Amino acid sequence: MDFTSGLSFPSSLAPNGNCSSNNNCSSSFNHRSCYNNISNKANLLKKQSYVFSKYQLRNFKIRRVPRIEAQLKAEQLESSEAGCESDGLQWPSPNDEIPFWKGDFPSWDLSSDASAGVEQDSDLLHIVHVTAEMAPIAKVGGLGDVITGLGRACLNRGHKVDVMIPFYECIPKHCINELALMKTYNSYHDGNWVACNAYRGEVSGVPVILIEPSNHFFKGKNIYGGSYNELDAYLFFSRACLEWMQVNGTQPDIIHVHEWQTGALPLFYWDMYHFLSLQKPRIVLTIHNMEHYGECRQEQLSKFGLDGSAYATEDKAVDDRTVGHNPERLSLLKGGIVYSNAIVTVSPTYLKETLCSGWLSGALMRNRDKYSGILNGIDTEMWNPATDIYLPAKFDASKTEGKRICKQFVQRGLGLPFQGIKHGICVADQIPLVVCITRLVAQKGLHLITHAIKHVEELGGQMVVLGRASDDRVEREFEGLAELHNKGSNIRILLMYSEELSHMLYAAADMVLVPSMYEPCGLAQMIGMRYGAVPIVRKTGGLADTVFDMDDQSHTEIANGFVFKGIDEGSLNCALGRAFSYYQEKPNEWKAVVQKVMRIDNSWNNTAGKYIDIYNSVRVR
Repeated sequence: MDFTSGLSFPSSLAPNGNCSSNNNCSSSFNHRSCYNNISNKANLLKKQSYVFSKYQLRNFKIRRVPRIEAQLKAEQLESSEAGCESDGLQWPSPNDEIPFWKGDFPSWDLSSDASAGVEQDSDLLHIVHVTAEMAPIAKVGGLGDVITGLGRACLNRGHKVDVMIPFYECIPKHCINELALMKTYNSYHDGNWVACNAYRGEVSGVPVILIEPSNHFFKGKNIYGGSYNELDAYLFFSRACLEWMQVNGTQPDIIHVHEWQTGALPLFYWDMYHFLSLQKPRIVLTIHNMEHYGECRQEQLSKFGLDGSAYATEDKAVDDRTVGHNPERLSLLKGGIVYSNAIVTVSPTYLKETLCSGWLSGALMRNRDKYSGILNGIDTEMWNPATDIYLPAKFDASKTEGKRICKQFVQRGLGLPFQGIKHGICVADQIPLVVCITRLVAQKGLHLITHAIKHVEELGGQMVVLGRASDDRVEREFEGLAELHNKGSNIRILLMYSEELSHMLYAAADMVLVPSMYEPCGLAQMIGMRYGAVPIVRKTGGLADTVFDMDDQSHTEIANGFVFKGIDEGSLNCALGRAFSYYQEKPNEWKAVVQKVMRIDNSWNNTAGKYIDIYNSVRVR
């Protein structure tokens, strides 16, 4: 809701202090924002307070004061955001019975020739991805996006691609095109052969094979966290995928496995199925996050037909943290490293970090000759502000007016102030909107996210946090923050996941915040730039490979965001302060930066070629 009508504004938004480019300094900004003043007065209107949380998302309402409502309607006609592109647009409101991101949207049109203009490879491969996630049908984090994006990019280059995933009970079947049962077969578990259904379909233009065991595995309302043992389920899935290839007579060139969930597949392949009928495939492992390692006991591995004790050595799968005193403790991720033909992680900087530190560094050093760092890309068809089906207005780098409409659309829908007073003294363009779209886990810098919520408001900006927490304690903490801040006029904390809303938020954002403690690659900063949101990031992993500081005079030609190094609040304050100062005091330069970041090519078309080189280096001719 807009609280601005009828309220007075201070005459200046300028900061009282400045901040140097020293990324570890603390900011001395003391903005006197018109919207802080609004917030203070609006908080007196107690009946207008509301909270967004996982308990109050579908039917949230705000009572409007009639005088403000009438004045709002009159002033909307004079809004600086209005333009020909917004004619006929139905603006959302927090009063809406159905939230604006839950509306009816057209289907993605991926039927056009996406390969047009993409150079076709002459030496073609058959690649099978075996994975726990795939966007959008089974997406929890960036892994799902990578599978779909890389798969589509390789298809566009002429290769044959299949994705194999578990047929989770919670998968929305209507999102799978031409879903059909292909084969029923058996796979082994704990002395028994378990019947499995193999379904074929298509998701976002990528052929997908879904494996559905007849036992209790992969049942539940979520991708992860079912009542079954996840380790057993993914061990079963890994062998079931190879069993399907054997009974179906499929011999791909490359089996590309991802993360710990499929880390056992290379063991099954080389110590079992390669001696049966699968001779041709070679194995590539991508590690998306070293934090997740797949701890496994010897007897668990043995339940699926392998001799678990054979892997309890330092040069195979024994967990490096327990060498010498707990040899029955194995790691599926380490086993995958040892048994794969090639290992990839998701950025060059993360590769260096993992070779220098962490419990897997020894195993990676011993296998350094087959270890590469390839930066992830983004699917620039799915993430394209010029064609995005979820946006109220389309835009691109040469015509950015639609981004202002998207910003106002989100502000109106979330009840954020979207309109300043007349005569240009305090206009909406001076109020930056910061967006943080993330899983709420320690890796993502939770203490910096919570600090940013407070500091952005102190600087006179607006902030929206969209994310879910898997830990109950973290969930309760952010529910408390939502209860505290969502009653005001500048902060919204939305404890959920929504693909539709994430697209809208990227399009609305002036800045995207990614303050991770470590970040193997990160997609948020790349997606944000695609939608004209300037990134504010901590210098680590893939963030260091994609964002370069605006105040770094040695790299002005690639400068595209605001970077800080420390893990303390002062370092974040400095980066936020510099970004706000730049936004408010240099509007023309800011517009140029927005256009610049939108033109950066972080597409999978660039990255896929590097994966093809890896595939070709290990394939059997």
